[in-house]
Amino acid sequence: MTGTRKSQPHPRNSQPQPRKPPPHPRKPPPRRPLTRDDLAPLARAATGPHRTLAAVTRIRGGSKKGVYRMAFDDDTTAVAYVWSADEDYWDAGPSDPRDPFSHGTGLDLLTAAHDRLTVVGVRTPRLLYADATHTHLPADAAVMEDVTGGSLEEALERDPVAGRASLERLAAQLAVLHAHEGPAFGKVALVDNGGVSSASSCEQRVTDGALRSIAEAAPRDARISAAKEDLEATIRELAAAVGPRTRYSLIHGELGPDHVLLDADGNPVLIDVEGLLYFDVEFEHVFLRLRFGAHYDVLRAPDLDEDRLRLYRLAMHLGLVSGPLRLLDGDFPDPEPMRAIAEHNLRKALELVGRAGSAT
Repeated sequence: MTGTRKSQPHPRNSQPQPRKPPPHPRKPPPRRPLTRDDLAPLARAATGPHRTLAAVTRIRGGSKKGVYRMAFDDDTTAVAYVWSADEDYWDAGPSDPRDPFSHGTGLDLLTAAHDRLTVVGVRTPRLLYADATHTHLPADAAVMEDVTGGSLEEALERDPVAGRASLERLAAQLAVLHAHEGPAFGKVALVDNGGVSSASSCEQRVTDGALRSIAEAAPRDARISAAKEDLEATIRELAAAVGPRTRYSLIHGELGPDHVLLDADGNPVLIDVEGLLYFDVEFEHVFLRLRFGAHYDVLRAPDLDEDRLRLYRLAMHLGLVSGPLRLLDGDFPDPEPMRAIAEHNLRKALELVGRAGSAT
């Protein structure tokens, strides 16, 4: 697919404690959003010589890749994805593809996820052009269909009736997605090419990640530091209750209502799919419940493993504390939502280990 066009793709003292400074502050590199001139060669390669790129806008919120809406002189639009150090506010560097939760971004992950979702029959923006050769930009890049119906999150706020209809369609799409199983657990790009994950099991990878999250968050927030032993003990206790399993469902991994766009007919279109993986379906449902809130009842599924749900719930809250706090060490341009995410999930994690009073 590279270089070719493709036709119709989140006990402390009673007084509030300030957030501690990062243990190793770093000077962030200068970042510059791409311009129309920067993206014009990519746009021309993707759409041909008969359309001219008129304007570009960097879509707000991206932290791992640059997402730019490209407007053309014939009133059509497309979306460019750009993977470069300047666009990655996590400053993660190379990641281990054998780790199911390694930095989920990159052209190879996108193309693998796009192709798998297309085969399964789950809608995602069409992939119009992909370039790993750095011919048009000094970075991997892709041009995607622009799905212009807004997000499911916006629809549920704007028109709850129409939004619920789209939510019900999403539930049907998730049933299709989760019914598709893989031969092993891990990123789609790895498993579909015969690879094997480095972790011994889904639950072990989540347990190890939760313990790392505690270690990373403790120096950054006094409340986590004070509850560190309780948090670690609870994670180990929950992990010990989980039985073995060898069935792995296809899941998005980070599916919130902001990661679902709607087409002109109100049909759901999944975006930010690079983290697509085969894993325990309970992991998906913990995230869905967290992000969809009162709307989760429409997406609820039967026969989920309660032991896995309990482990994954606490682990996910911890990850949504440590991740945003690490991101805030750098120069992410929209810090307040990240602070709110970290604070909300910190309180939830402390509640789950009986330390709710420490969250004030």
